[in-house]
Amino acid sequence: MNASLKPKTSKIKHWLKGAAEEFANVGITSALLDAEIILAHTLRRSRTWLHAHSDDTLDARTEDAANARAQLRLDRVPIAYIIGHKEFYSRLFKVTPSVLIPRPESEEIITLLKKYLPKTASTLIDIGTGSGCLGITAKLELPQLSVTLADISRHALKVAETNAKELQANVTIIKSDLLASVPAPYDVIIANLPYVDESWECSPETDHEPKLALFADNNGLKLIDRLLEQLPDTLAPGGIVLLEANSEQHASIIATAKKYSLSHIATSGYIVVLGR
Repeated sequence: MNASLKPKTSKIKHWLKGAAEEFANVGITSALLDAEIILAHTLRRSRTWLHAHSDDTLDARTEDAANARAQLRLDRVPIAYIIGHKEFYSRLFKVTPSVLIPRPESEEIITLLKKYLPKTASTLIDIGTGSGCLGITAKLELPQLSVTLADISRHALKVAETNAKELQANVTIIKSDLLASVPAPYDVIIANLPYVDESWECSPETDHEPKLALFADNNGLKLIDRLLEQLPDTLAPGGIVLLEANSEQHASIIATAKKYSLSHIATSGYIVVLGR
């Protein structure tokens, strides 16, 4: 790191200023916010506390720890991996480099789920669950549903299991390649599958996220198309499917879904809702 982050026993306001300048110099647009998050996490305090104690002096051990985390951010490691969690739908979820970091746009799946949930629905499965943020949130927001979390990655399933326990969500966890190992039809299927084509321009932060959870062939549609092909045997009559994809992919997804007798119910943001 540059000299501005090396001096020991800085005041809080000086450390924040130096770190923010370093972050801005490498193109991080949320430079000050990231500096505040890192220092607040290191001190186990809130960002509000930092501002109220901006003239306090950091001890050497604390500053070393903050500097080490700041260096990770300079290397474009995402903040969520540095502090070990990410907020989703007003709840904190543990994240590790084994899982995709939850995105704010994915919260729309829960909003649309509440809006279009069939009255008789009782079962839901979250395919490619990763951290479990979608399926666990669905269970906590709609406790009448029996929820299953599925992923091909054992490491991801361990993270999802930890989150389910921490948030006291009673869910079932299974290892499955899409719907291959799903035992019975479900009334609701939600999936935030990889939909980024490797030719697309991505932020440096995505280099630290699992490629298995981000990228797919065929202009990003390979796994979504496979899932749609499997739906006739797995989606219960009258059921719904909620998929996340880039808006430019939606027309193709809707056209493919029609081949499997699925109708387009709604589109909002990145989310497509299909029904049977």
